[in-house]
Amino acid sequence: MNVAPSPFTKQQLLPQEEMLEVLKQKGELFIGIPREIAYQEKRVCLTPDAVNALTAHGHRVIIESKAGEGANFTDTEYSEAGAEVTNDVKKIYSCPIILKVEPLSLDELKLINPQTILISALQIKTQNKKYFEELAKKRITAIAFEYIRDEDGNYPAVRSLSEIAGTASVLIAAELMTNVNNGNGLMFGNISGVPPVEVVILGAGTVGEFAARSALGLGANVKIFDNSISRLRRIQTSLGRPMHTSTLQPKNLLKALRRCDVVIGAVRGNNRAPVVVTETMVENMKTGAVIIDVSIDMGGCFETSEVTTHDKPTFEKYGVIHYCVPNIPARYSRTASVSISNIFTPYLLKIGEEGGLE
Repeated sequence: MNVAPSPFTKQQLLPQEEMLEVLKQKGELFIGIPREIAYQEKRVCLTPDAVNALTAHGHRVIIESKAGEGANFTDTEYSEAGAEVTNDVKKIYSCPIILKVEPLSLDELKLINPQTILISALQIKTQNKKYFEELAKKRITAIAFEYIRDEDGNYPAVRSLSEIAGTASVLIAAELMTNVNNGNGLMFGNISGVPPVEVVILGAGTVGEFAARSALGLGANVKIFDNSISRLRRIQTSLGRPMHTSTLQPKNLLKALRRCDVVIGAVRGNNRAPVVVTETMVENMKTGAVIIDVSIDMGGCFETSEVTTHDKPTFEKYGVIHYCVPNIPARYSRTASVSISNIFTPYLLKIGEEGGLE
């Protein structure tokens, strides 16, 4: 009688060691949050609710006094959430983990201890060699939150801030079109018998998607331009409605710009945003039309763009109102802070459960 061959090897049939999961020792995180010193930066990395969640899990948080003031979070709220509020900057920078929205300045880097973990925007493309030499000299583990990926391969921090910038761009344009701001006096909205506002959006990424979503919600006619057919197809699917889309062909773009009331630039590039709207095109736009250049932090996608500030956000050229403020989310500091905090908190809790960062 033939015996069926065993699916196991002789070695596998011998008694084996039982592989048990090694329980990881939970680590206590000691987090420092300094006040933002970058120009017109009012955001904060953790809200009082996030601090409360961290301290409830046994972690310690030290925050500089008035760090949340720009986002309308008081020292009292942080203190009641379990954070230690202090004016001692050196004490904050002595923490093993530092959280910041903007990159540390060279002066701030001098205060930080060796082998500290720094989680902030690093803006790698704009930093010079000396900055990274200082980080390396102190053996700092620097984590750029704009490069943090989630389990789906997305960049949650970048997407969240892009959502805010896209939505805000339409709200800003709506305000700039009022007569109070020397605009053309047009209003977004489905007003009976009144033609809708014409909006052109350059770029079909996250900023473009949320700008389109907001503009459509306010009753505008929207045209979206992008050189990627797949992105144009995806944005139509995401918005769930047919709309005018086109690649960035100069002839079609010029025709749309002549008719539009608002144009939102959200085109990105590898190192610099490509200039897709020439000075001649701007010159042919309507008087009182509004340009919102969200790409200005990468050089801008309009030839006529010049960097402006939140204090003086606009200028006119050829009768067209230009809004070219980098860091639009800082204008809505509380919303942006809650959004950033919602991204950081689960990661920090997970790091604590895993016993820390290595």
